[in-house]
Amino acid sequence: MPARDPASKERTAAPDDAEPRRRWWRRRRVLIPSAVVLALVLAAAFGLRTPSPVGHWDGAEGQDAFMAAYEEAFEDMPEPAQTLDVRTDFGIVRVYRFDGRDGGAPLVLLPGRASATPVWADNLPSLLEISDVYTLDLLGEPGMSVQERPITSDEDQAAWLHQTLEGLPEDEFDLVGLSIGGWTAANLALHHPDRIRTMTLVEPVYVFDDMPWGTVVRSIPAAFSWMPKSWRDGFNSYTAGGAPVEDVPVADMIEAGMQHYRLKLPQPTRIGEDRLEAIEMPVLVIIAEESVMHDPATAAETAERALPDGTVHRYEEASHAVNGEYPDRLAEDLAAFLAT
Repeated sequence: MPARDPASKERTAAPDDAEPRRRWWRRRRVLIPSAVVLALVLAAAFGLRTPSPVGHWDGAEGQDAFMAAYEEAFEDMPEPAQTLDVRTDFGIVRVYRFDGRDGGAPLVLLPGRASATPVWADNLPSLLEISDVYTLDLLGEPGMSVQERPITSDEDQAAWLHQTLEGLPEDEFDLVGLSIGGWTAANLALHHPDRIRTMTLVEPVYVFDDMPWGTVVRSIPAAFSWMPKSWRDGFNSYTAGGAPVEDVPVADMIEAGMQHYRLKLPQPTRIGEDRLEAIEMPVLVIIAEESVMHDPATAAETAERALPDGTVHRYEEASHAVNGEYPDRLAEDLAAFLAT
């Protein structure tokens, strides 16, 4: 694959923050982690009902459109050392392995809704300086994973991910979850914590706070495939702090997944503080101060109060797309967290 030209958005001294942000916006390298909202799931389930009990494409043409966008976005990724298809009770999970520095337990990256592996393109160069990295496409979401049986509960969500980790050669992993991937990681920790050494939750949804009603309302038009593409682009831009998303490969992939894939997943259960108190492994939490997916202050305070072994970082001026805005800073914080 061609060498990628990451346009990282880095946090330096306060007077220099604005210029990297402007450069990043001009180069249109926004990575939108997800359009994760309860209303999107519920509206899609209501408006796009089909007899199928599992997630599926709306047709061959729609699948081809997504796959073309996925492949284009994947060109910005390093070459995987392995491509694995791990069978679980609920379907086949696509996993990519990237060889990095020998740093002990490998990282396992869980993407946001509809974003799949390529959402990590800007993060992999710096994360590979920490350890080997696995990325996977969430089961039941648009991507290369294939759902074969219904996923009907939080327990099912934890089971397929646990079985995926069991299918990998290592005994333990450092999980990194983005947006709904953060919820997926935390949900696994509540049901099957045995293979998780540490957990990093980047802008997790439904974990430390509820979703604002303004975001719920903004998401509704984006839930219907027959709505104009500009409406889905508008919502994705809204979650990324207003950054442009047109003709951005990862954003095109996300939009294609939103348009052509029919989710058949249960509504994520908000994780209460009493359950967070049961998570014993060390947890790093990254909260974006400009996020629209929760109230940032509430989310940070809940994480600090409820997690027995939590470390919370709040990124000023960052949006829900924080992984693409501050990839190197995120890697530095993760490396320091793992070192302790």
